[in-house]
Amino acid sequence: MKPPIWDVHCHFPRNWENPDDHDHAKALDERADALRAAGVTRASLLCGGRFGLEYEESLKYARRHEDLFVPSAMVDPEDVTGREVRRLHDLGYRGLKMIGVRRPYDDYKYFGVYQVAEELNMPILMHMGVIGGGIDYSITHPRRDPKAAETYRRWAEGPRAAGRDVSATRMRPFHMDTIANNFPNLRLIGAHMGGTGNYDEAASVTRWRHNVYLDMSGGDTIERHAVERRLVGYEIGVEKLTWGSDCGNDEIAQHVTNLEGIFDAVGLDDDQKHRIRYQNAAEIFGFEQPAFAGE
Repeated sequence: MKPPIWDVHCHFPRNWENPDDHDHAKALDERADALRAAGVTRASLLCGGRFGLEYEESLKYARRHEDLFVPSAMVDPEDVTGREVRRLHDLGYRGLKMIGVRRPYDDYKYFGVYQVAEELNMPILMHMGVIGGGIDYSITHPRRDPKAAETYRRWAEGPRAAGRDVSATRMRPFHMDTIANNFPNLRLIGAHMGGTGNYDEAASVTRWRHNVYLDMSGGDTIERHAVERRLVGYEIGVEKLTWGSDCGNDEIAQHVTNLEGIFDAVGLDDDQKHRIRYQNAAEIFGFEQPAFAGE
């Protein structure tokens, strides 16, 4: 029997190039099949609102697999209020996701959202650092890779080539420190172990803030850094780490395999592996109660 896995970073599948021409039920069923085949038993499904379908419609599809999906609402704190967060919770959402914010995460304007999320025990997954752009130039380049060349051509012809108001400096791990100090019972998950370039910041915040965690999603480079830079179990304690896929169906199983490779490379025991695979996330989302030494 495979050990259980909680995926904290699972996007509602979407056809970004033609979002109106999409069989959402089929796409979500295929995502569920891929997750289960890889051993995932729970997945925080990031959906609704800012990206994709309306919140109510997203939930309708998520409920096709209630045993698997735990809905988390994609929200823009620039527009969403604490009252709207309360409404989302009443609908059935159990977490939030933020990315591409127009102010730093710890801007006072966003505090109303954090206050209600803390009150309702809704964890917030926050993108950290640079947002991926389709081509990882540390690995490949359009001049020598036909797939990268095609990706570049699609980007050049798409809306993002005209520019967008996005900045990695607004999504730094240190912003979670401000939030955690003001809302100490709010559970925060920083995506991608803080993002390349931010590992030290992320480790510093998780080192001292009780309810700040990180996910290990982000692809091959971040998985390699997890070992080479002695992040897992050294700079970042195993109780502070969760796992996320953040990828297409055809890549999920490979990233689960990569996770097991990280465990072996850094020498984790079975209990430590279980914490990262499942237990930490289950406690963050209230499915399990944390136990402390001496209890």
